[in-house]
Amino acid sequence: MLTNWLAGPSRLLCVAATAFSFGVGCAGFLYYNPRIQKERSALVHYKAQLTMAQAQLIEAQTKVIIQTEIQYRDRIKIVKEKGDTIIKEVPIYVNQADTDHFGVNVGFVRHHNAAFANESAGPAAHFDREPAGISLAEIAEVNAFNANVCWQWREQALRLRAFYRQLQHIHSMP
Repeated sequence: MLTNWLAGPSRLLCVAATAFSFGVGCAGFLYYNPRIQKERSALVHYKAQLTMAQAQLIEAQTKVIIQTEIQYRDRIKIVKEKGDTIIKEVPIYVNQADTDHFGVNVGFVRHHNAAFANESAGPAAHFDREPAGISLAEIAEVNAFNANVCWQWREQALRLRAFYRQLQHIHSMP
């Protein structure tokens, strides 16, 4: 009997709780749904702005890359042409008579090669005083070539530094 006595009110309580939950759910949906939609809309708008900003950044970076590459190639071409001209002029400044009069010994060649290898030439030896069989003109050509390569590296370093500064400027723009 006690069970029947509790069954009525507990059913009523369950129905009331279900109705209350449904009512709260509907009220919550009606109250929060517009806000959620508004936030979703703001998120979509923000993502679109990010995509546009990224596209503009990529476009600006591409322009910098192309501009730097064009300047670099033009400048390297000029430096290389000047170097080739200097190498071709070696016979004007160093001829066979100079080579015959001023000999290059093995010690000079060992020291020169060690300097470019960034190593010590080692202790001097008796054969360092012997003729190397290399003309002054060859040494002048190698020296002019090495100087030209140094100028090319210098130009590359300067262009890369300018490129980096331009990229920094692009990234600092609002």
